Amino acid sequence: EVLLVESGGGLVEPGGSLTLSCEASGFTFSDYAMSWIRQAPERGLEWIAFISRGGDNTNYRDSVKGRFTISRDNAKNIVYLQMNSLKTEDTAMYYCAPGATMSAIRQLGRELGHGDHWGQGTQVTVSS
Repeated sequence: EVLLVESGGGLVEPGGSLTLSCEASGFTFSDYAMSWIRQAPERGLEWIAFISRGGDNTNYRDSVKGRFTISRDNAKNIVYLQMNSLKTEDTAMYYCAPGATMSAIRQLGRELGHGDHWGQGTQVTVSS
């Protein structure tokens, strides 16, 4: 059973930083690219960033480039998202998922059996 456990969210002022973590189990973590995605009520689901299986390739949504950094530790089955210079528009529930794009995330959800269930998520609220 795929299990994704996100943590590290919280309330932060604009310009602040947070580091999110996602511990994965139930699949061979090092065999899959991983992504962070987020959902805010007014914007729906957004793909944020991806990291390749070995961690040597990353890509980011334009709105977070230069502010967010994705990384992973394959020995610990953890993917991280370092978020700096946070903005109010970053407020959302954040999830991690296997896959490099939303299409791949949904495909792997069907293949690995977890569907669109990406853990409980971790809430990030950016507000003064």
